[in-house]
Amino acid sequence: MHGPQGDFSEAIFMVNKPLGWTSFDVVKKVRYGLQIKKIGHAGTLDPLATGLLLLCSGRETKKISSLQALDKVYTGQIVIGKTTPSMDLETPFNSLSSYEHITEEMVKAAAATFVGPLMQIPPIYSAVKVDGKRAYKMARKGEEARLQPRSITIHDFSIMSIALPSITFKVVCSKGTYIRRLAYDLGEKLGVGGYLHGLCRTQIGSYCLDNAYTLEGLLGTNSR
Repeated sequence: MHGPQGDFSEAIFMVNKPLGWTSFDVVKKVRYGLQIKKIGHAGTLDPLATGLLLLCSGRETKKISSLQALDKVYTGQIVIGKTTPSMDLETPFNSLSSYEHITEEMVKAAAATFVGPLMQIPPIYSAVKVDGKRAYKMARKGEEARLQPRSITIHDFSIMSIALPSITFKVVCSKGTYIRRLAYDLGEKLGVGGYLHGLCRTQIGSYCLDNAYTLEGLLGTNSR
């Protein structure tokens, strides 16, 4: 932890973001709960993701950009044989394919093809701006949002266990990587589609989820 114990007005501290909360929800709750005037987060997590959120307050907010640039570690589950427009469970399923012919060897071989530098297209349901508009807002209105590929690096894409259609994985990646897109692209590579079923960010640089506060621990029992 940075900053004096119990003093979060000038600090970098870690929070375990609950399922269903936006990153801004957490910042807002902590701002009012701890009465911190200046606070922000270093790296957005989707509402359906859980895990490590770095908060910076006071003068430590100047470090947000450098913290955002750190590599990240995620664990989660990909389900193959189905897809959704948002590439996770935010939107309904829009395709269904048989995965009976898929083997563990095929999954691991496909995952290996994503390791290294890649050009990745962000999901249409993302906060990326297209002509000044957020892509997800355009997608929800049925407008076409053409997103440009971005340079990212997947340092490691380990398949931890397979119980098809579910695949449990661990990813170590660079800033700007969308794990939803990686899940979708893995499904595409296998020819059956796929979506991100669950995601937890466990590490940002040397900051680890194991050392993070829960909102209850940080603010008391009234975390809502």
